[in-house]
Amino acid sequence: MLYPQRFNQFTQEHPDTLAAMLCGLLLFLGWLALSFGWLGFALLLLPAAYIIGGYESAREGLTTLIKEKELDVDLLMIVAALGAATLGLWRREYHLIIDGAILILIFAISGALEGYAMRRTERSIRSLMSLTPDTATVLQKGEETTVPINQLQVGDEIIVKPGELIPTDGMIVSGYSTINQAAITGESLPVEKTVGEEVFAGTLNGYGALQLKLHKPASSSLIQRVIRLVEQAQTEAPPSQEFIERLEKGYAKVIVIAGLLLATLPPFVWGWDWETTIYRALTFLVVASPCALMAAIMPTLLSGIANGAKQGILFKNGAQLEKMGKVRAIAFDKTGTLTTGQVQVSQVLTTGEYSPENVLTAAAALESSSEHPIAQAIVQAANNYNWVRATEVQAIPGQGIFGTVSNQTVIVGNVSFLQQYVTQLPEELQAKATFWEEQGNTVVWVAQAQEVGYAVMGAIALADTIRPEAANTIAQLRQMGIEQIVMITGDNERTARSVAQQIGIDQVFAGLLPEDKLDVIRSLQKKYHTVAMVGDGINDAPALAQASVGVAMGAVGSDVALETADIVLMADRLEKMTTAIKLGRRSQSIVKQNVVIALGFIGLLLAGNFLGNVNLPIGVIGHEGSTVLVTLSGLRLLK
Repeated sequence: MLYPQRFNQFTQEHPDTLAAMLCGLLLFLGWLALSFGWLGFALLLLPAAYIIGGYESAREGLTTLIKEKELDVDLLMIVAALGAATLGLWRREYHLIIDGAILILIFAISGALEGYAMRRTERSIRSLMSLTPDTATVLQKGEETTVPINQLQVGDEIIVKPGELIPTDGMIVSGYSTINQAAITGESLPVEKTVGEEVFAGTLNGYGALQLKLHKPASSSLIQRVIRLVEQAQTEAPPSQEFIERLEKGYAKVIVIAGLLLATLPPFVWGWDWETTIYRALTFLVVASPCALMAAIMPTLLSGIANGAKQGILFKNGAQLEKMGKVRAIAFDKTGTLTTGQVQVSQVLTTGEYSPENVLTAAAALESSSEHPIAQAIVQAANNYNWVRATEVQAIPGQGIFGTVSNQTVIVGNVSFLQQYVTQLPEELQAKATFWEEQGNTVVWVAQAQEVGYAVMGAIALADTIRPEAANTIAQLRQMGIEQIVMITGDNERTARSVAQQIGIDQVFAGLLPEDKLDVIRSLQKKYHTVAMVGDGINDAPALAQASVGVAMGAVGSDVALETADIVLMADRLEKMTTAIKLGRRSQSIVKQNVVIALGFIGLLLAGNFLGNVNLPIGVIGHEGSTVLVTLSGLRLLK
């Protein structure tokens, strides 16, 4: 029973291969029959080879002719093969029927090989995406129940055991683990996840058991949206492919007209006999067909999309991969793109007998009651020290916070808030705080109640830290020949220029509203034509849409990042920008090579046909060989 099942599976998955194999077998038997003089038997086998090997091409060609009123290369191949067979029967030179069958066979083999090549690209993409299990373990009334993914509802609590694939996006409500997110983000190392953090479908749970709460429909999970985008990328033709397809329609008509002229004029002009004339005309139809030219682009771009997906770079379509290779100027947003978007403690300065630990723990004791990003950054910086949460905590919005720590009142806030309680600030500390602020830091002051008034303990500088890879990425982009790199941000001029100076960007546009960013992108496009915008995909949505190529950084799982941008750097790693450009440039290079190979083969075969050195089988081998060659050449981008 196993072998019939495998055979049925093979016939379903590879019908083009099966047709080519049967065509080849019938052709071989037909050739043997002719060799032994069994003409009747040969004339039964060879037409069967024509029908089995050429059915699909004939169907596609006739469908295009009837529905679109256009000629395509499939129909031209069938006409050439039938013409050879007709000429063979007419002249009783039956080897010409063999030639026509060879044309059908090689065309069928070529189609099978191209199908394998394209399926390899598709498998490379789908292997990244086909990661989610079909079912999930749901906790219902204290009992674990297995439920199909498509039946999950928002609010369901899902159990994920150690080593299991996470079935859908969800928020962790219980547990702690490390998650391997390589398939989604391209990160090589697992990341730690705990209560309150989001995990994504298709990622691999580590050693810890997790309890998730479904906060959005399973169909809108990150991986499902990525699959839809990749499928869309496979169906949308880039401008270069659309140009080639338009060229093919006119080119096919020219071939037909030229073929008719070649089939009628040479006997009158050059004195050829009719057999030679028709044979050369049929060979012309084969060698002049632009199959290789048609295969020069899409396999390359689809392979590039698959390669990018492997590395955490999601191209929405082949057009964006093409454009990425032509980028001459890049505009970067600051917060969340060149910086991490997360405030961290950068400096702590103290007075008198106080240590940095004293200042941080006193501030953290108060700030642990606040959810403000600055408060969270201070608490995180004090995690390595021992402290207890303050009591009687009160916050003054926009100014500061005060409370009781170890029976002493502590105040934390900006300088104006502190000056309400402290009459004289230390001059050295004031000067240092001013310097920090000029460097783009936010300064938080800490003071403690004494017997008489308040004493300043110290000051804490916090900053949105620059991505470690930012400066190197900017330097690499310049080495790659990017002509202009600018920063556009809504932040203040002082902070923006400080960040730009540290990472090597010369031109800064600060204090911009969304419409102002649009104006900057438009002005860059006037000068450099192809401009990329790199942003977080949310605040920068208008600029991302306006840019020639919009690239979303961070915001993994954000609908805006996936819908507005043309490219998403899933791993939230800025250095992938250089990889994306290299991939775009390499795809352009391979496409150009493929076009040269395709046109070169056509030129050589045409010349050989007119000089009489190319017969029909050789023409078929050269034509189909060049098609397979450029298809395989395009697959180089998979590596």
